[in-house]
Amino acid sequence: MSAKAALAGNLSFISLTDIFQLLGGNNNTGIMHITSQYVPKPGLIYFLNGDPINATSGPLSGLDAIYALFGWIEGEFEFYEEEVQIGRVIKKNRMEILLDAMRMLDDGLIKKVGPPSFDEAVSVESNKTESGKKGAPQLIKGPLVDYSHVLDEEEYHVGEKIATAGGHGKWIWIILNGSVSVSRETANGPMNIANLGEGCFLGGFTVLPFTEYTRSVTITALEDVRLGLMDTEFLYRDFMSLSPDFRKILLSLDGRLRKITDRAVELFRKEDKIKGFTKNKKVIIEKGSSKQEAFAIIEGETYVVGQTQKVYLPLLTLEKNEIFGYMPFTDMGHEPQSALVLASKDLEVHKLDTESLQKEYEHLSGTFRNMIYHACTCIFRTTKLAYHLHEVK
Repeated sequence: MSAKAALAGNLSFISLTDIFQLLGGNNNTGIMHITSQYVPKPGLIYFLNGDPINATSGPLSGLDAIYALFGWIEGEFEFYEEEVQIGRVIKKNRMEILLDAMRMLDDGLIKKVGPPSFDEAVSVESNKTESGKKGAPQLIKGPLVDYSHVLDEEEYHVGEKIATAGGHGKWIWIILNGSVSVSRETANGPMNIANLGEGCFLGGFTVLPFTEYTRSVTITALEDVRLGLMDTEFLYRDFMSLSPDFRKILLSLDGRLRKITDRAVELFRKEDKIKGFTKNKKVIIEKGSSKQEAFAIIEGETYVVGQTQKVYLPLLTLEKNEIFGYMPFTDMGHEPQSALVLASKDLEVHKLDTESLQKEYEHLSGTFRNMIYHACTCIFRTTKLAYHLHEVK
């Protein structure tokens, strides 16, 4: 074991969710030790290149142990960078684990570890919604706020519209306090897509190379909200300093989020405009493929198809300049871990240098890393929503 921990702190100050994001974003390999005065034995989580591969917590091991450790709200942690001499038993990706753990906490399926009064406080808090009733969509929270690119602050009161679908704008905000709903008006009535909390961004990378763009969703304050107005000129300079391939990745993330949102709305309206689009298409990436390859589309199209034990679900179509394949820093519940990719006959691609892109990612500012994490989280959650809507249609 290393003489000094590479990362250490208190779980009451930084949550296990934030720790996972830090270690994942840096592709760290090592062992995290968690101790609490409320538990007799420490918990251990083993990370390989930023992904949790095994864990222990008392009699529990593997994924069960990790979920149990998310209930440790009071405790100390230390992460040691070292070789991990243990096999991979956890198959889920980091994003799936985080989102499942947050849902299980909200549903009371994970036992809380903390002061005797803690469980009661969490029980009351988890039952709150924008209307004060149980049953609201799970709140998405972002990583720790990086204030280095916050230019100014703005406040909105409960019920106020922050942005409207169809409107134009060139601003990016970060939520400093409070929460908002993201929705779309449809012929079947309003559709709530997500609720966003502290650390989440309103607006994406598409704002940076363009002076204005059309907003595709309506954003409404669920409570009094304090937003940080991002310095887009500064972010634009950072954006333009990136390689052309990395810029394509960032814009492609925005494109995926827009397209998977459109797909979820389509399913909400009980339509299926892309039904049958898999016919006569060639599989070029199998679900679960171990190949660490990514490509930019030059000509033609690719089709991302979600795959579970129950169903194949066409998710979206990718076109010229968009990216598909394996990217170590974009965990969004699509290919290759959770979806397969089909190709049109005229597909022409440019293979990306994933090692160089990973090194470029490691030198990004905290704000850009947080924006990538937020975009991937929203893609993941909206994809899950699409699955749900497909199953209940």
